[in-house]
Amino acid sequence: MGDTGPVEGRGEQIQQAEREAARRRILAQAEAERIPAEETTRAVPDRRWRRGQP
Repeated sequence: MGDTGPVEGRGEQIQQAEREAARRRILAQAEAERIPAEETTRAVPDRRWRRGQP
């Protein structure tokens, strides 16, 4: 019974490290794909395509 404690603790440590690594990968990917707010807010609506429609 005393032997299972450290083994479970080590497994939990490994899982925690894997979760942290996955979290960092996801954040890095999100940062790489991020579009700055300036680029999304400076666009002006273009409604010229409606001119030829009834």
